[in-house]
Amino acid sequence: MTTVPVGRLRRVVAVVAAINFAYFFVEFFVALEAGSVSLLADSVDFLEDTAVNVLILVALGWPLARRAVMGKVMAVIIVGPAVFAAWEAVQRFGAPQAPDVVPLVVASAGAIVVNGTSAWLLSGVRQHGGSLSRAAFLSARNDVLVNVAVIAMGVLTAVTGSGWPDLILGCVIIGLAGRAAWEVWEVSEDERLAARALDGEQID
Repeated sequence: MTTVPVGRLRRVVAVVAAINFAYFFVEFFVALEAGSVSLLADSVDFLEDTAVNVLILVALGWPLARRAVMGKVMAVIIVGPAVFAAWEAVQRFGAPQAPDVVPLVVASAGAIVVNGTSAWLLSGVRQHGGSLSRAAFLSARNDVLVNVAVIAMGVLTAVTGSGWPDLILGCVIIGLAGRAAWEVWEVSEDERLAARALDGEQID
C-alpha cells in the first residue's frame, strides 16, 4: 500500500475543511432567505464536515489530550446551528410554510458540487488518516444523497405547494446532525481516556 505523505494529507483536509466552512455560510443564509428548514438543517452538515477535517488536521500533530479538547469544542459547534434549526422546525409545526423552491434547488446543486469535490479529494487519502479520514470521505459521499433528497423535496414542494415535505425532511436531517455531533464527542472522549491511560492513570 502506498503511503500518502503527511504534507499532502494536511493539504487535502485543509482544503476540504475550508470549502465546507465557506459553504456552510452560503447554505445557512440562503436557507433563512428561502424559509427552508431542510436546507437550514443541511447547512449544519457542512459544519460537521468542517469539524471532522479540522480534527484530522490537528490530529496529525497534537497530543491526544489536546485533540480530545478540540473534538469536544467541534461537537459543541455542530450542536449550535442544529439546535437553531430544530427551533425553527418546532415553530413551523403548527402551520408549515412552503419554502422558496428556486434558491433552495440552486443552493442544493451547489452543495452537491462541494460535497462531490470533497469526496473526490478525500478518496485518495481516506486510508491514511485513521478512522476520522475514512469517516470524512464516507460523510462527503453520503451527503450528496442528502442534497439530492433536498432537491427532490423542492420539486415535491413546487408540485404540492405544501410546507410539510420541507419540514419532515428537515427533521430527519436535524436528527442526523445531532447523531454526528454525538459521534464526534465520543471520538474525543475516547482520545481523552487514551491520553489518561498513556499518562499512567487508572481508567474506571
